[in-house]
Order: sequence, then C-alpha cells, then structure tokens
Amino acid sequence: MALSVRRISSSAHRDFVRSRRSVSFLQTPAWGRVKTEWRAESVGWYAGDELVGAGLVLHRPVPRLKRATLAYLPEGPSIDWSGDLALGDLTQWLDPLAAYLKGNGAFAIRLGPPVRTATWSAAVVKEGVASEAVERLGDLPPTQRFADGARVVSQLRSAGWLPQSPEDGFGAGQPQYTYEIPLAGRSEADVLAGMNQLWRRNIKRAEKEGVEVRVSADPLGSGDLEAFHELYVHTAERDHFTPRGLAYFETMVRELAAEDPDRIRLYLATHQGDLVAATILVRVGAHAWYSYGASSTLKREVRGSNALQWAMIRDAIAAGCDVYDLRGITPTLSSADSHVGLIQFKAGTGGQAVEYAGEWDLPLRPLLYRAFTMYMARRG
Repeated sequence: MALSVRRISSSAHRDFVRSRRSVSFLQTPAWGRVKTEWRAESVGWYAGDELVGAGLVLHRPVPRLKRATLAYLPEGPSIDWSGDLALGDLTQWLDPLAAYLKGNGAFAIRLGPPVRTATWSAAVVKEGVASEAVERLGDLPPTQRFADGARVVSQLRSAGWLPQSPEDGFGAGQPQYTYEIPLAGRSEADVLAGMNQLWRRNIKRAEKEGVEVRVSADPLGSGDLEAFHELYVHTAERDHFTPRGLAYFETMVRELAAEDPDRIRLYLATHQGDLVAATILVRVGAHAWYSYGASSTLKREVRGSNALQWAMIRDAIAAGCDVYDLRGITPTLSSADSHVGLIQFKAGTGGQAVEYAGEWDLPLRPLLYRAFTMYMARRG
C-alpha cells in the first residue's frame, strides 16, 4: 500500500508518541515549542486512513529567503526503519516526505535515523583507550553490528542522501555517537556490578559524606531551576563552553512537563546545605536521557555528580526503561585528544558506546542547498 504524508495536529502526534515504546524527545511536539527560533510542524505517514509514522519537522529559514527552509527532523522521524512491514523499503517512507516538504517550501531535508549501526562494550572501550595503536572507536572491532543500521545507510546513500557526520561525531545537529547503559531485564544490583570500581567507590563516598539527592517538586516556582542555572553557568565558565540562558530551561521544563508530567525532572544534590551538583533527566516511554548537568568546583570530593547519576539510573530502572542514555561522545580514544576524558568517564558506568547512522541531507533545490552550505561554511 502506498504511503502518504500530511500535516497532523500536535495532539495526534502526541498520541502517536504515547503508542510507541520509545521515541526521541527531540521528536515530540513539545520539543517544537522549546525550539522557538525554528518553525515547527508535526507530520504523519498514512497507510490509507491509518497513522503509521510521525515526525517533528523544524524549519530553518535561509537568510534573505524567508520562505525557503531547511527541514530538520532531529533523531527522527518515528517510522518503520527496520523495513519489516509489508509497506515497502525506505524510499516508500522518505519519498512522500520529500514531496510534501518540497511542496511547502523546503530546499533540503536533514534527518537523523534513530537506528544503531554498531556498539562497543565498556571493556572494549577501556582496552582501546589503553592502547597507543588505537585512536578511534572505528579502529576497534565492534562488540555488535546491526544489519538494520547498515541497510538504512546503504539505502540513504543509494537514494541520493548526503552524510553530514563530521570527523568528531558532532556537528550542527545531534551527535552520531552516544554512550548508553542497557537496562532491560537488569536490576539495580546488576547495573551497579557493571560499573567500574571507581564509580562504585564514588557512589559509596557520596553516601558516606552525607550527600542528599532530591527531585524538585516545582522547578519553576521554587527557585530550584534558578539555582541549577547559576551552577550550570559556573560549570560552563570552568569547562569552557557557552551556556544556555535561563529562559531556555524555563521553556524546556514548562513545555515538556505540560505534554507529560513525567517527561522531565530536575535533580539536585546538596551537602550540608550547599548545592554541589544538579542534573536534568528527560524520559519518553522506555528511554531516559541525562540531558544537562552542572557541578560545583568546591566540594567535588563528596561526589555529588556520581550520586545524581546513580539516582537517575535507579529511577529509570524503576520506570521500566530499556536504556539510560548519557548522550553524546566523540569517537576519539587517543590520549592526546582532550575529549577522551568524556568517554572514559561514561565508560566507567559499564554500558556501551553506540554508533548511530548519523545525520543525512537530501537537497530538494540544489542551488539553494549549495548556497546554504557555503553560508554555513563561512560561519565556521
């Protein structure tokens, strides 16, 4: 049966998300209301009268061409990427999307298929970091490869889509590599046993030092979000990254919580009355994400950040999640690269490094797309 794509209401999109075991929070209607600098719309795939897929499209206008947009579906859309249904191959899903978006002013589509291509266990990552001959994850044989991911990459390339994943796995969009802790069928004891000795010691150290962890009952009305943001700005100054403004987090908490009261949580760790760390957890169905974190330079020895991570992992297990997602890493394993510390820290939790299919562009109007890529290149 041929598929068609058309605009759907936010409520229809929300109901579709609720019917799935896992959808990226970047593909929820609420996320479109968080990204206020983009124009958002929800689209649906129909087989006859049945809604069989959905996606959040963020439209980015081209400078001086207000009606022409880059149509971006971060970590989406939510369709049958496995290809197991009798609805056909990937082009039967993506061709109707291209026709719909081109007819509504898009000069190109960018999407990030939520399909894995490979994983590396924590033990393999540790061996790679220790080896002088290994510089990147790709230098190591994966613990597991995924046929679905390879098929998606092959079909996208054959259909004229262009890969956008840069050398470090990061770019203008979402990271191609993440670090995840599998939770399905595992108890708290199982997950704790999978952590390395340092992580287990730090969790015990936080408990011994009297670190107290709580979930904010009212982030917007209690002052807790402001306290998180103050610590987050401090963290940004220390670790040399540009922080987001408080208004962004206020919008994020308000919109995600309005869509689902359990969608977003603010965790705070205190020691003798001092805020030592704070984190934001996002959950959609069976997938939980560590989204933002902040920590104090003082009292780092009480290990408030480890206490928060363990609290979020335990809550994800209690919620029946399949995955606790520590978000992006770079694929570097070289000791000479400053980013290697990030993957070392996350590998201490056990879990696995995960490679996704990455982000892909389909030019719909080649001249405009070429002008856009040149513009972005000049911006650096």
